[in-house]
Amino acid sequence: GFCLQYEFSLEAARICANKYMVKTCGKDGFHIRVRLHPFHVIRINKMLSCAGADRLQTGMRGAFGKPLGTVARVRIGQVIMSVRTKASNKEHIIEALRRAKFKFPGRQKIHMSKKYGFTKFNAVDFDQMMAEKRVIPDGCGVKYIPSTGPLARWKKIHAV
Repeated sequence: GFCLQYEFSLEAARICANKYMVKTCGKDGFHIRVRLHPFHVIRINKMLSCAGADRLQTGMRGAFGKPLGTVARVRIGQVIMSVRTKASNKEHIIEALRRAKFKFPGRQKIHMSKKYGFTKFNAVDFDQMMAEKRVIPDGCGVKYIPSTGPLARWKKIHAV
């Protein structure tokens, strides 16, 4: 099943978490990523309820409604928001996400990832992978360099 999260609740949660993190960790001490995108448009079939409205209303005839807003369709267990920062700011992240939880309907859990930042690599192996040049920095993430492929490409990366 799906739960619908309105774009307003996503924005309210982002602002709430961002304000707390700026206050406690500084403007450049963290990176928040909202992982939901409100692409699903919901519609409303408005009915008039004033006097004389009975001539205007057609009930369910031609009931295709006007756009009301956009929502994100969320599955159970889907990640809503991610934050990365230094390990010393762990308590601040938990409090920021706890405050952001109140902006959403339903029950949310705060989960500490074993990954390094927003990458798909485990934090315990990451420093070793960087030293061996199996991953190289690429924007706010990293690029994996496989041990297979053309030898010329491997030599170019490891020559530095």
